[in-house]
Amino acid sequence: MKIPSDFPPVLYVPCKEHVSDAADARVLLNDTRNGTPSLLVYSALDRLTTCMGRHQPWIVIPTSYLSSLREVATFDLVLLDVVVPERARVS
Repeated sequence: MKIPSDFPPVLYVPCKEHVSDAADARVLLNDTRNGTPSLLVYSALDRLTTCMGRHQPWIVIPTSYLSSLREVATFDLVLLDVVVPERARVS
């Protein structure tokens, strides 16, 4: 997986639920309109909360870990700082 050079050194990744140990985290995957599996990532915690809501569970990972993450979570795209409509957010 080629990571763009302008990606930040760490990424905030939305998860399915809150966990006390990051090793237990299950990342939240989405499908694009054409069905392509994607991983939303955020360049800063304030961007994650602005774009996904303050109740969204998350973990922080080094950007270099994306390739390893892709081995355990099936996604074809990584989308940075995407705004999720309020109706689709965790409340």
